[in-house]
Amino acid sequence: MHVQRTLLASAVLTALAPLSFAQTQAPTTTGPIATVVVTATPFNASEGDQILTPAKVLAGDELRSKLGSSLGETLSNELGVSASAFGAGASRPIIRGLEGNRVKVLENGMAVSDLSGLSNDHAVSGEAATARQIEILRGPAALLYGSGAIGGLVNVVNERIPTEHHEHSTGVAEARYNSVDHGRSVSFSGDTSAGKVALHLDGSGRDAGDYHIPGAPTGDTLPNSALRQHTLGAGASYIGERGHVGASVSSLKKQYGIPGGEGAQIDLDQTRYDIDSQLGAPLPGFEQLRFKVGYSDYGHVELNAEGGPETVFSNRALETRLEMKHKPVAGWSGSFGVQTEHARFSGLSAESGEAATVPTTVSSTHAAFLVEERDFGVARVNAGVRVESVKREPEGANPPPRRSFDLLSYSAGAILPLAPGYTVGLTASVAQRAPAADELYSGGPHESTMTFDIGNPNFRKETSRNIELSFRKTTGLVRWQANLFQNRVRDFIYGEVSDTLLDDEGNPHGELSELRERIFRQADATIRGVEAEISYNQHREGLSLRAFGDMSRGWLDDAGSLPLQPAKRLGAEAGYKRGALRGGVSLLHALKQERLAAFESTPTPAYTQLDANLSYTQRFQHTDMTWFVIARNLLDEEIRVSTSVLKDIAPLPGRNITVGVRAAF
Repeated sequence: MHVQRTLLASAVLTALAPLSFAQTQAPTTTGPIATVVVTATPFNASEGDQILTPAKVLAGDELRSKLGSSLGETLSNELGVSASAFGAGASRPIIRGLEGNRVKVLENGMAVSDLSGLSNDHAVSGEAATARQIEILRGPAALLYGSGAIGGLVNVVNERIPTEHHEHSTGVAEARYNSVDHGRSVSFSGDTSAGKVALHLDGSGRDAGDYHIPGAPTGDTLPNSALRQHTLGAGASYIGERGHVGASVSSLKKQYGIPGGEGAQIDLDQTRYDIDSQLGAPLPGFEQLRFKVGYSDYGHVELNAEGGPETVFSNRALETRLEMKHKPVAGWSGSFGVQTEHARFSGLSAESGEAATVPTTVSSTHAAFLVEERDFGVARVNAGVRVESVKREPEGANPPPRRSFDLLSYSAGAILPLAPGYTVGLTASVAQRAPAADELYSGGPHESTMTFDIGNPNFRKETSRNIELSFRKTTGLVRWQANLFQNRVRDFIYGEVSDTLLDDEGNPHGELSELRERIFRQADATIRGVEAEISYNQHREGLSLRAFGDMSRGWLDDAGSLPLQPAKRLGAEAGYKRGALRGGVSLLHALKQERLAAFESTPTPAYTQLDANLSYTQRFQHTDMTWFVIARNLLDEEIRVSTSVLKDIAPLPGRNITVGVRAAF
C-alpha cells in the first residue's frame, strides 16, 4: 500500500489526539477504494480513534467529485464545515461557526500566509485542484499551530516536497468544463526520481465567466463573478536511509470579481518557498527530528470598476518549525517543538502610498509546545501544553500603540473502549488567541466589503474553553460517530455593522455614501453544537450509504446571536462502485436560519441541494483514463447561505453540469 505521510498527524497529536501520519491508497479501476487510515506512529491509533479531535481526510475520487472553484466550496458539505461564500473567487472554510482568524489554513503543514482571514473578500491561496488530499481538524488545534487555529484547521496536502522515491514516473492530468459559468480548468501533477533525488511538478489553470443565477431566465448571470487563476509549483528532495531534505517553490496568480462591488476586482499574486527535512534517530533517546522553513511573498490589489488600483495589500511572512519525537519514557510517548513566525503586513492606498484600512504592522510569534500520551489499559490518556508570545508593532507617523500578548494553551483527554469497535472520548482544552492586526488597528474604508472598519488597540486576548464528548463505532459495515461540544470564549472579538453611513474619511456622509460603519467589539460568547453521521459499506465495492446532520449555535452572553451563524443541516448520500464504474447522489437540506445578531436583519430561507456524479475508467496501456460528469444543484435552487456577508446579493450558482477527463499513469 502506498503510504502518504501527512501533517494532520502532527496536528492531531498536539491537539491531544494521537500523533500519526495519515495513509491513503490510490483507488484502482477494479478494486475498492481504501479507507483513510492513520498509521501506527507512534501511538498505534486508527482514524476511528481520533475522538479527541475529530478529523476528516478528503482524498481520491471523493475529493475530485467535490472539487469546487474555491477551498470553501470544496469543503462546504463536510460535517461541521460551512463556507463564507463571497462569490466564486473567495470562499473560506468555517468550522463549527468560527471563521476568519480562528480557522487556520495550511499547505503541507505550514501556514499559507495569505490575508483570507482578514476579510471575506480575500481568497485563500491554498489550491485544491492539485491537492493529493485535504485534511480537516474540527476543534482547537492551537497547541500545535498557534492562536490562529483556535477553532480548527484545514491542511491542503500536495506533497510538493517528495518524501519517498518512485520506481517509475507517475502523474495525473485533468481537464474540466462547467456549464454554469462556461468555465474551463486544467490541472496536473507528476513525480519521478533520479538516483536518490525525488522530483515533483504540479500546476493548474482556471478561466470562468460570470455564473448563472438560480431561477433566473437563461443567460441571466451574477455580475462580476468571473475569475481567472493559474498556479505552478516544483520541488525536489534528497532521500537517504535515515530521512530526507528538500525544497520547493510555487507561484499563484488569480484575478476575480467582487459581486455587488460595482465592478471591483482583486488581482492576487503569491510566491512561496519551502524547506522540509526529516531525520530518524537524531540523538540518543529520540526517534525523529523534523525541521521546516516557509517563506511567503503575498500581495493583492483591489481594483475599481475602471481597473484602476485602489488599495495594495501585502504580507511577507517567514515561519520555522522544529519538532522532536522522543522514545517512550515510563510508558509516556510524545514530542516537543518550537515554532517562530515573522510577518510584515501592509494595506496601502495605491494613490498616496499611505496606510489605508490598516497601518503597516510587523507581527512576531515565538512558541514552544509539549504533548504526551500513555495507555493505561482501560483508557488512553493524553495531555499537552503550549506557551506562545505574540507582538504586534504598527509603523508610520504617530502609529497606534504596540501590543504584546503572552498566551497559554493546554488540553487533556482520554479515550475509553466500551466494547470491541466502540469508544467514548472526552477532552477539555483551553486555547488563547491574540487579536489580529485588523482587529486592533483598523481605521479606514474597505471598498470590497463596503464598510468603514474601526478596530480597538486596547483589545484583550481571547480565551476559549472547549469541552467535547464523542462516541464512535469504528468497525463493521455500519459505522457511526456523534460529537457534542461547547466552547465558551472570553473576550470574543466580532465586527458589528451599523446603519451609519460614512465617507472615505470616516465622516457622516448621508445617503451619498455606500460605506457602512463596522466596529470591532469584544464580549463573552458561547458556541454549542452537535454533529452525527452514520455510514454503510463506505469505501467498498457495491452500494454505500451515508447520512449526517450538524448544528451549532453561537451567541454573545449579553447581546444575542453571533453574526453569520451556519444553518442546521441534514444530508444523505448513496453511492455505487463496481469495477470501472462509479456513481453517487447526495442531498443536503439546510433549515431556515433566523437566529440573527442584533445588527443583522435578513433571515436565510431553507434550501435543498441535490448533487450527483458518475465516472468510468478505461485502461490504455499504462494509463487510466477516467471520464466523468458531475452535477451540482440539479434542482436549480436559489441557495443563499447564512454564513455569507453577500447572502442578500449573491446566491450560489444554479444548476451546473461538469464534464471532464482525468489521465493517471
